[in-house]
Amino acid sequence: MQNLSARQRTVGGVLEFSGFGVHSALPVTLTIEPAPVDSGYRIQRKLENGTIVGPVAVHFARVTRTTLCTTIDLGDSVSVATVEHVISALSGLGVDNALITVNGPECPIIDGSAAPFVEGILKVGLEIQGKSRRYIKVMRQVLVRNNDASAALEPYNGRLLDLEIDFDSKVIGRQRMIFDWTPRKYVADVSRARTFGFVRDAKILRQAGYALGSSLDNSITVHEDRILNPGGLRYDDEFVRHKLLDAIGDLALCGLPIYGRFRSYKGGHGLNALVLQGLFASSANYEIVYAEDLPLGYDALSDMPDGVEVRPYLRSVG
Repeated sequence: MQNLSARQRTVGGVLEFSGFGVHSALPVTLTIEPAPVDSGYRIQRKLENGTIVGPVAVHFARVTRTTLCTTIDLGDSVSVATVEHVISALSGLGVDNALITVNGPECPIIDGSAAPFVEGILKVGLEIQGKSRRYIKVMRQVLVRNNDASAALEPYNGRLLDLEIDFDSKVIGRQRMIFDWTPRKYVADVSRARTFGFVRDAKILRQAGYALGSSLDNSITVHEDRILNPGGLRYDDEFVRHKLLDAIGDLALCGLPIYGRFRSYKGGHGLNALVLQGLFASSANYEIVYAEDLPLGYDALSDMPDGVEVRPYLRSVG
């Protein structure tokens, strides 16, 4: 009998989230629905007149902007911004296939982390589907740079992320996190890390049309040598953990989970997109493999959070 953790997964029901965009400040509702095998993450937008644009694959080839968030082009001059948190939640929990619908130009920021999406997914559970999981296995190093910042994908027996940030701020400074992925570890160690910003940048960002919906409710706000949020930090090194949360969402835009190691120094959305472009620039850089073909003993999907229901399987979606 096939190991069920080698099968693809989708969400176990329809989820709905309401809020507003952290950059646009516009109200938006986002839904996540089950999707068929091999469909990956697809996204569509419902316009004010009821027209649906999409769905299209959430893929790095459709990234149009990486300033402060990741924006996906849906065609017909329609886009959706700030997709990285919801995609991070899906990827972090090991979901392979899902349909996302938004009725605004940006995904809701909610509390600034992936936790609200994670909690919703865990509540409805996961459905194991009738086809094997596929991975993109990194076969040789791909490295991209931007001045002293860098991002790399390398061969590795597992799914590991090694991120380091370095800010000219006493509150943040230099932080590093090495994360060997499993869904349980993602929920505990990454999902609750919030986005962050500096008071010194607020005026310039808002004049440029960014961070119009940012507040202490959805962002860690740093002013000189202190954090303004009344509750402080959720993790001592919450800043690097959020960068890791973002990277998990951005890297999922290659279409399949990456089997390999990701390293980043002072990286961000732009470098994350560039390293995926570099990976696919040559077929010698990667192979597409089935879960059963991975090295013996690799079974990260068996490490699920306590209490989540994983059901085999919803035939109507594959």
